[in-house]
Amino acid sequence: MGGASVDLPWAPTWNLRLAFELDGLGALYSLLATGIGLCVVFYSGKYLPSHLHHQGRSLAEATKFHALILMFMGSMVGLVMAQDLFLIFLFWDLTAIASYFLIGYDVHEQDSRYSALMAMLITGITAVFLLIGAMMLYVRYGTFMLPELENIAEPGAYLTLAAGLIALAGLAKSAQVPFHFWLPRAMAAPTPVSAYLHSAAMVAAGVFLIGRVYPLLQTSQLLLDALLVIGFSSMLVGGVLALTRDVLKQLLAYSTVSQYGYVVFMFGLGGSYGVAAASFYVIAHALVKSALFLSAGAVTEASGEKKLSRLGGLAGKMPVLAAASGVAAAGLGALPLTIGFFKDELLFAASLERGGIFPLMALFGAVLTLSYMWRFWAGIFLGSTPEGTARNVGRPPWQLVAPIALLGVLTLVGGVFVEPFVALGNAAATVSYGQNVAVEAAYHLDLRPENLLALATFTLAFFVVITSRLWAGAAGTFARTGELVGPEKLYAVSLQGLNGFSDRIHDVEVDTLRSRISAILVPSAALVGAGFLASVPAGGGVYELGEVRSVDLPLLLVLGLVAVAAVAVTLPRNHLTLVLVMGGLGFGLAVVYAFLGGPDVALVAVLVETMITILFLAVLALMPPDVLKRAENVRLNRAAKFRSYAIGGVSGLFAFFVVWSALSQPDPQNSVASEHVRLTPDAHAYDIVTAILADFRGLDTLGEITVVGIALIGIAALLLGGRLR
Repeated sequence: MGGASVDLPWAPTWNLRLAFELDGLGALYSLLATGIGLCVVFYSGKYLPSHLHHQGRSLAEATKFHALILMFMGSMVGLVMAQDLFLIFLFWDLTAIASYFLIGYDVHEQDSRYSALMAMLITGITAVFLLIGAMMLYVRYGTFMLPELENIAEPGAYLTLAAGLIALAGLAKSAQVPFHFWLPRAMAAPTPVSAYLHSAAMVAAGVFLIGRVYPLLQTSQLLLDALLVIGFSSMLVGGVLALTRDVLKQLLAYSTVSQYGYVVFMFGLGGSYGVAAASFYVIAHALVKSALFLSAGAVTEASGEKKLSRLGGLAGKMPVLAAASGVAAAGLGALPLTIGFFKDELLFAASLERGGIFPLMALFGAVLTLSYMWRFWAGIFLGSTPEGTARNVGRPPWQLVAPIALLGVLTLVGGVFVEPFVALGNAAATVSYGQNVAVEAAYHLDLRPENLLALATFTLAFFVVITSRLWAGAAGTFARTGELVGPEKLYAVSLQGLNGFSDRIHDVEVDTLRSRISAILVPSAALVGAGFLASVPAGGGVYELGEVRSVDLPLLLVLGLVAVAAVAVTLPRNHLTLVLVMGGLGFGLAVVYAFLGGPDVALVAVLVETMITILFLAVLALMPPDVLKRAENVRLNRAAKFRSYAIGGVSGLFAFFVVWSALSQPDPQNSVASEHVRLTPDAHAYDIVTAILADFRGLDTLGEITVVGIALIGIAALLLGGRLR
């Protein structure tokens, strides 16, 4: 399905375009992002003032919350309509930034800050793989545009690697194993954030990305098999852990891990049914899961309790909420007359189309889903209220119940009039699959395999529920083992190690000026050297010696003197001698500019060097003599001298060979310098240097002036305050 589109040049030199299209895939996710977002914003209007009041915070903070929600919504809409991979990466990071502030909205709570950082690091670091994959495709095919890449990309190991890196970012964003642990942690956010980000927006963005690049992914059976394994692992891990959680939102979080595992699993199944089932599943899940999250928030608001073990028997006290929440739970459990029934029908159809063991895998996931949904709803609304729980539980405000009721009605409407929802899923699947997709969903009163699998789901889930005492211990052991040796533990250990390493590096860096410079030179030399070695042409010819003519001898002589002066700068201990030698070095470079045909540049260099030398001498005159004397008497031990020589030598050698290599292999394309020369008259400048400093790189110049100005202000403050005496 095609729609309205915008395609504007952005950075033509890099072939970047502001390309947006409201195709079937973009329409589906845009509708979810805005529709569910509208319900959440309405819900927040009542929830947030109460939330802020309980925490003793100003109601004015609600403005920041709604601004962040709208920022995320806009970023999400931009993401799903973008057709350029680099543009997708930008919106991807915008959603990460907005989600960081939303998850960490309760900034006074350490758990909120830690959870926000975890989500940011997991989704942000893996976003780099999205960028790397996009750059690989650009280097090979010369474009970031996905419609073009789908037509020209050639199947093979290179495309598999590039598309796999992009898919990795999507899997992390959708909280798939082994990245799943950040999502339950993110439940530290207020309920509206959980309902929006973790049902129809942030986590959905991960499977959206997989759907967007699916034409590239399906060229590799290896990638499809990887999606199958990761999807089923997430279904299993998320489903089992959901059966062990006591906190309402954490139960729903692990169910989200499991449900998006379904979607990834269906993408791995492939074929028209697999892709259509994945798209339809996203619709159904967004409707019911957002309603369930909002229900959890409404129950907590009315009762003050967050744990299942402290809830029960609330159906009589909040019947409308119980009914609406029950419909949503039935929808996720795939009961008839709800939209969820058809999501499982399409899942079973896709797995049967693939054959083998896949229908049993789908059945296993469906049984887990129905089991933990019954545990969630029945644990809140059925039975009796436990001892110790507040007895004066009231009905939640209608503003909290209304969005849940609306979503419940849509869940029922989708269970009766499913055609519009299937059409929306087919349109999205057509974009992902690259061919027209037209699957159908309807009730069939017969013994077809899909119906038999549905009956098996209901029967097995019933036995899982009534035998919970038999398997609860094993499920709890599985959960505790994951906490001890799982990926979250690895994350915590890694983060602790990185923080410790950062502290040690910081202590070394700020010790002396010498160590600070070393901390810059050594990593720079290593990175530049690695990049240089990776870019060395296989055919040789890396280093070339140019012809030395007699007219070049004066220039070489001056360059030699400059080199000698550069070495001599490191020798004097007397500050006055040091300033004079540095001045000689600068005047020598001015002579070099003159020899190279830049008399105006040489004149500027002479003027600047003169002013700097005078300024240095003036500062020395203001410095207390005892301070200068102490600095002159500083002596390095042998180890420190050797370390300094080694760092300077290695850094200098890397710089020398990199520059030599660059000069030996001039870029055959037109240099940007030629454009500077051509555009100088248009900049109303008399010479190219002025044009560069004041126009072409004016912001850079302003930044440098600002930095120098701040440094001068700081030094002046120290001098005037006597801090240097």
